[in-house]
Amino acid sequence: MKINIRKRIIVKSTLMVFAFFYATLTFAQHSTPWNVPEAAKLKKNPYPSEEFSLDRGKKSYKLDCIRCHGAGGKGDGTSSGKLEKTVADLSSDLVQNQSDGELYWKISEGRKPMPIAKRTLTDDQRWDIINYIRTFKKTQ
Repeated sequence: MKINIRKRIIVKSTLMVFAFFYATLTFAQHSTPWNVPEAAKLKKNPYPSEEFSLDRGKKSYKLDCIRCHGAGGKGDGTSSGKLEKTVADLSSDLVQNQSDGELYWKISEGRKPMPIAKRTLTDDQRWDIINYIRTFKKTQ
């Protein structure tokens, strides 16, 4: 009987330690800036920002991004309020001043709660979404 109690205590303690470290890592991930590799920053979008690419980007955005980032990219989508992390405003200077390569890398890699788009979107779709995101740029 004493052995079963000890095993339970050890198992519960171990689980609590793992939960603590997971929570710490998740918090640390969101409290630090994304470190985009230099090579990724220099990547160029192979698709010009033309009607065909923008139309495809808008369709892909509506399927994969709109629920969190919202129709105008302001971070006010229908699911944004359910998330613990503030959703990026894609029209902001912070986003718009990043290179296409930086945005492509971030979309591809994701960071919780953002999904990893390289699992769900093709390379072409991600580049087209970037062209579409550029249409959100705030006008002064």
